[in-house]
Amino acid sequence: MGIVLVSHSAALAGGLKELLAELASDEVRVVVAGGTEEGGLGTSYELIARAVAEADGGAGVAVLPDLGSSVLTAVTVLEDAPRPGVVLVDAPFVEGAVAAAVTASTGAALAEVVAAAEEARGFRKL
Repeated sequence: MGIVLVSHSAALAGGLKELLAELASDEVRVVVAGGTEEGGLGTSYELIARAVAEADGGAGVAVLPDLGSSVLTAVTVLEDAPRPGVVLVDAPFVEGAVAAAVTASTGAALAEVVAAAEEARGFRKL
């Protein structure tokens, strides 16, 4: 199972990837598409396309964008080059990624991973 973290910030996505590495099994491929190709803040069509290809090991890929243009750019990438088993997930970035990674670590199917990420929207902290 693959998870692609799409963020305006490479540091934000990298930090979340570091957290997921502590929570997920080695079978979960977490790939980052953060910032621009020049290293600035923003989103990159090319980085997202490469990350999806790298994360795709045949068991499915959950793509989690942070907000705004990262969502729009991810939508465009997936529309331009549709891949079976690649799903754009409408979930909170951190909580959704954690839920997706933990669920994927159990060997769950893509639909279950996506559902877990989306259900994270309702997690209360207090």
